[in-house]
Amino acid sequence: MASHNFSIEFFPPKTAEGAEKLRATRAKLSELHPKYFSVTFGAGGSTQRGTLDTVLEIMAAGEDAAPHLSCVGGTRESIRAILSEYKAHGIKRLVALRGDLPSGYGAAGEFRYANELVEFVRQETGDWFHIEVAAYPEVHPQARSPQDDLQAFVRKVDAGANAAITQYFYNADAYFQFVEQAQKAGVTVPIVAGIMPITNYTQLMRFSDMCGAEIPRWVRLKLASFGDDSASIKAFGLDVVTQLCERLLQGGAPGLHFYSMNQAAATTALWQRLVKD
Repeated sequence: MASHNFSIEFFPPKTAEGAEKLRATRAKLSELHPKYFSVTFGAGGSTQRGTLDTVLEIMAAGEDAAPHLSCVGGTRESIRAILSEYKAHGIKRLVALRGDLPSGYGAAGEFRYANELVEFVRQETGDWFHIEVAAYPEVHPQARSPQDDLQAFVRKVDAGANAAITQYFYNADAYFQFVEQAQKAGVTVPIVAGIMPITNYTQLMRFSDMCGAEIPRWVRLKLASFGDDSASIKAFGLDVVTQLCERLLQGGAPGLHFYSMNQAAATTALWQRLVKD
């Protein structure tokens, strides 16, 4: 596993209690020696400060960290200010995304697509940042067609991305198919697989409906059959996701990016299984 690009995602805590909890989670997950931690960015900049504070705390603990940068609702001026602040703090990684339009926002700001953001970051800062962009093996929920979605991805890479992280999925074939198509379209950057541990059935269904990730029918039915038995849900979820990760790594995925949901247990359990192999 060590040769793979393995990373973990957090979201910025909203309360002092959440910040304490994240410190404990991070301390546990640091023992796995991920390549870096990424920290998500709230819609419309609502947690922009929280993102930076969390990133700086991770870096102060001696770990590498990448803030997510969303361009929706942003202006050239506001993004330029964020980039110069990140540079001043010695931040070298970025996850560049379009982001979701927050409710109540009429316009998308000066950047409509993530490729415009990537291009702007490169114009402003040259090669300072290692830029990750998003990829959608099961097609972005707002894309008109899989072909349109692939073209959008190619544009982001061509604009200067160093690597990509996928939306989570449970169908390895969707990932391999996407990578093959991207490579045929000339993409040579690593496409790291995004992994969502399964710990809670209702939460998983809610997230998946929102982001367009498909839960295979047999997995869904099995999870539903456990009812409120959270121990069984976690044990089954761990088996399913471990098998997925094994298949991805054996099939040539350059790495895994774990959506930790600010919890340590599920990612640690997965990691331990994968290391044993």
